[in-house]
Amino acid sequence: MTTDSDIIRGSGENPQVFTALYDKYARMIYRYAARRTGESAAEDVMAETFLIAFERLDSFDHAWADARPWLFGIATNLLRKHHRTEAKILKVLAKSSGRDADADSTERIAEQLDAAAATSALAAALRKLSAVDRECILLYAWAELNYEGIAEATKVPIGTVRSRLNRARRILKAAAGSHQINTEEADHGRAQTTA
Repeated sequence: MTTDSDIIRGSGENPQVFTALYDKYARMIYRYAARRTGESAAEDVMAETFLIAFERLDSFDHAWADARPWLFGIATNLLRKHHRTEAKILKVLAKSSGRDADADSTERIAEQLDAAAATSALAAALRKLSAVDRECILLYAWAELNYEGIAEATKVPIGTVRSRLNRARRILKAAAGSHQINTEEADHGRAQTTA
């Protein structure tokens, strides 16, 4: 079985070998970048991630068999350049209120509005996170990296990753909880006005 580390070692002697790493992770890097910056910048971030990775083959730590933390670290650094776009996307999500809900049934509309409001509350909370906390939670949730992988990708100690994830989770949980409370209050208010 060939590890990512083996592929990277082989790429130094034969650049064609690097395509195996691209084939394995390009879609994953693209999806992560698209979620953070939108489709328009994702292709550029993905392509630039692999260009930089190829140019810096010697910077890969071969103690890691998995190249994802290294690649997501490069992508995250590139995404920092695109943070303004990410902030705009989160702002739009935070302001959205489900205005384009389909009118096929009252219950379905209510569910869509609740989902849109929950998305809006979480997007607003994500937007309010510090950039480093947001990167950490998104590497965990969207890139599916473990604590060690996030530490490697962001070049911080694992204890810092734990702290950042804990802080981000508390903030997001509070935002989800406040949305739940607001939804329950609205449902209670509707029940009283129909009674």
